[in-house]
Amino acid sequence: MKTIIVGGVAGGMSAATRLRRLDEQREIVVFERGPYVSYANCGLPYYVGGVIRDRSALLLQTPQSLASRFRLDVRTGHEVIGVDPAGRTVSVLDLSSGETFVEGYDELVLAVGASAREAAGHPGIPTHTLRTVEDVDAIGALVQAAADHPSALVVGAGFIGLEAVENLVHRGIHVTLIQRSEQILTPLDPEMVAPLEAQLRSHGVDVRTSVTIDSVEAGAVLLSDGARLRPDFIVDASGVVPSVDLARSADLRLGSTGGIAVDANNRTSDPHIYAVGDGVEKVDALSGAETLVTMAGLANRHGRSVADVIAGRDERNAPALGTAIVKVFDMVAAKVGWSERQLVAAGRRHRVIHTHPASHATYYPGAQGMSMKLLVDPASDAILGAQIVGGDGVDKRIDVIAVAMAGGITASGLARLELAYAPQFGSAKDPVNQLGYVADNLRTGATRAIQWHELDDALAAGATLVDVRSPGEHAAGAIPGAVNIPVDELRERLGELPEGPVVVHCQVGQRGHTAARILAQHARDVLNLDGGYRTWTAGTAARRATAVGA
Repeated sequence: MKTIIVGGVAGGMSAATRLRRLDEQREIVVFERGPYVSYANCGLPYYVGGVIRDRSALLLQTPQSLASRFRLDVRTGHEVIGVDPAGRTVSVLDLSSGETFVEGYDELVLAVGASAREAAGHPGIPTHTLRTVEDVDAIGALVQAAADHPSALVVGAGFIGLEAVENLVHRGIHVTLIQRSEQILTPLDPEMVAPLEAQLRSHGVDVRTSVTIDSVEAGAVLLSDGARLRPDFIVDASGVVPSVDLARSADLRLGSTGGIAVDANNRTSDPHIYAVGDGVEKVDALSGAETLVTMAGLANRHGRSVADVIAGRDERNAPALGTAIVKVFDMVAAKVGWSERQLVAAGRRHRVIHTHPASHATYYPGAQGMSMKLLVDPASDAILGAQIVGGDGVDKRIDVIAVAMAGGITASGLARLELAYAPQFGSAKDPVNQLGYVADNLRTGATRAIQWHELDDALAAGATLVDVRSPGEHAAGAIPGAVNIPVDELRERLGELPEGPVVVHCQVGQRGHTAARILAQHARDVLNLDGGYRTWTAGTAARRATAVGA
């Protein structure tokens, strides 16, 4: 039996090596268009920034090492230019000789990934994506050749764009970052990205949202907001689209997302052709609909599972949660599942929880704050998504929530998780447990909450806003119109509150919950401002930035 795999890196090489471990006799041929078949593409930005100094550390395997260990026939510099499903052959172009030949297969695996959304190239300005080893070599050469006070324009403020910005700044490059939409990092909600944008600006990055390139002439870039720039080079991180040319040539079915349609075994509409990686549709864990998720973890996982299927094992893909994380200078942002924006767009009912815990016990040195957002189905208490922004500890908390979602643990069930605790690692009430406590209070009706973007409507309808923080906190910054009654004085000062609904708030929500419980037991109609003053501040800052097109 003979299996041909088109494309290396994550999905293709995972499929090839796993298949060899399962089947020693099979002939396995890998065709890779580029010069490198196995490299750490997620580490490429950090090589540009000098964090990873040894270029060879990015090159994980070579055709020679793969032949020695796995007896794989890996041919780099070979582009598959056509597929004949009826004859079960592929047409291959040898890029070094220019010759074309035909190779037969019993099974074919397409692992061709995705390509840049727009063809890189602007007159007079070197432009590169950040997807291959050749890209980082070219960008590194541009950084070395740049004159005094070098500058760069990064197009796209998604995960790759933000990593590019950080690493270029580390190399002393002044960076202008433009984003087509009204906020950076659109998988997160606006109040969550506000501190990330502030972090970028604090490192000298010129952040421009709701902005695109209008034109490029004679080395100058004219932006849609009227700015005129002369960057030494441009990094195009504006996104990717599935690479489907080969699938079209084989008349394979494409899905509604534009990606290659596959079943739970990664089998395409042709029973002898499989597909994995960024160019392939996945099944969304929340909706069950097709979606595109361009993450290395899924590509590796599906490469392994397709090898199992080819080898005769019963293996099926799990739905995708879209778990992701990115570092932005001194901050970390992570997400899993759906955002509030997605839920609103889909018309799906949801409950929102914001908390602002510390990464570990605050009495132990080095604790860092984090902002957490949990999205919950109010009927079933199922977790619909989560977002976390902070420093240390963000990664492990998002992973715990991702595991909880995969395992069907409810939002309230997070309170009952037994997580590792020592003062330098967490708190006796871990931040994940705290989310569960709040979720349980909301589920049982022990408290009622209002979101930062709902506050104006509540006040316009006649609610009284009570700030239960200390007078010093209130004086340092307050929500307009708030009456300051510290929570410790609330019982004695109930008579100062007018009749009607009350909204209470503190700094992050905890004292607000206590105040809400006091008022509720005195027969008052009371809501707690979810996430407190901190969430309201971040949300209104994001809304203000959107309003002015900053």
